[in-house]
Amino acid sequence: MTTRVVRSRRVVTPEGVRPAAVIIEDGVIARVGAWGDVPAGADLDDCGARALLPGVVDTHVHLNEPGRTEWEGFATATRAAAAGGTTALVDMPLNSIPPTTTRAALAEKRAAAQGQCAVDVGFWGGVVPGNLGELAGMVADGIRGFKAFMVDSGVEEFGWSDESVLAPAMAALADLRVPLLVHAEVAGPIDAVAASLAGLDPRRYATYLASRPPEAEEAAIALIARLCRATRARTHIVHHSAASALPLIAGARAEGLPLTAETCPHYLRFTAEAVPDGATPYKCAPPIRDAANREALWRALGAGVLELVASDHSPCSPALKALDVGDFMAAWGGVAGLQLALPATWTEARRRGFGLVAIAQWMSAAPARLAGLSSKGAIAAGKDADLVVFDDEQEFTVEPARIEHRHRVTPYAGARLFGAVITTYLRGLPIWDRGRHLATDHGRPL
Repeated sequence: MTTRVVRSRRVVTPEGVRPAAVIIEDGVIARVGAWGDVPAGADLDDCGARALLPGVVDTHVHLNEPGRTEWEGFATATRAAAAGGTTALVDMPLNSIPPTTTRAALAEKRAAAQGQCAVDVGFWGGVVPGNLGELAGMVADGIRGFKAFMVDSGVEEFGWSDESVLAPAMAALADLRVPLLVHAEVAGPIDAVAASLAGLDPRRYATYLASRPPEAEEAAIALIARLCRATRARTHIVHHSAASALPLIAGARAEGLPLTAETCPHYLRFTAEAVPDGATPYKCAPPIRDAANREALWRALGAGVLELVASDHSPCSPALKALDVGDFMAAWGGVAGLQLALPATWTEARRRGFGLVAIAQWMSAAPARLAGLSSKGAIAAGKDADLVVFDDEQEFTVEPARIEHRHRVTPYAGARLFGAVITTYLRGLPIWDRGRHLATDHGRPL
């Protein structure tokens, strides 16, 4: 049996930050002992005063393989994850061809992932019109839960779901005891403003922002909360943006409904006022809103109304971002930020007085709980030894040349961020250290 000890003067545990030694046996944390607890013959990695965090669990990543590997893929995305301190991620079911909406498609997805993953990877399935009969079989095959769109997804092979689709699906998922993740926008408010946008400059971010009003999120969340009440299905709102809809989430939680919500680093960092005209890498749906909205999201995160932070890494080929013309209305909507999710969130959190225990809760423990990954999410005995040596005081400039995503088109380019990932451990094995990969095929299917 191999024993490794990773110790630090600042180990971030569920109980707080303290000097500790993490004793690892065969990839699992055997115990979290005192700083001097180093068994004879163990390999010792001493991190000094650098923080030791649990590996990030990112439950909202679009890997796009098979079928759209010109956008992203298992190899590039999981290497980016390792470089950014993410040790487990869950792949979204759309943007691959075929989408993960059948047992056969899941088998194809798993085959494509074989031997390519630098970190552990799980899979969400999709709820789409006509696939109700596939859900139970996909859960038996290992799907962690399901994603549904309440509005056009942007790809024709992944249809959107109205109440007639969602209600029976949620009843089935309640019985199967897996969550439904929802893109919570509906078409009505979006369609209602479409005519008013005619003639407006599509290069202006304000034009795009006006096309996705907060009322679209409000109406969607009101509907999904009603269905959650009726079915008691575990329900999760992905990439929440609109501050005006936060009271609906808070009310559902206060009522005791099994409903949670996440937000994303780009909503917590950027503001609509600061998005340059023509800067299509900032386009996502729902959109980045104004500064007051951003601060409301931070308050909701601190209060527990929003439970977690996930990247919603949704890249595409540079041509689909319409970079040459800067047309927000024509560009693909999605922010590429998997590698930078931890430092981007930490940079903004520290400015508002939040500490590393909160980061570990939002980006490790809560996502692991959502996806049912009981071996992930915390530095504690019995958990996988997924660890991140994190220099929380180091400031750096985001250089596109150092980004590991397939394409280096990101709104974070040139940003000054705090928090450098020094070393990433996956089940006790260092896979990233000081700017270089040490292992790129250690990941397992979850």
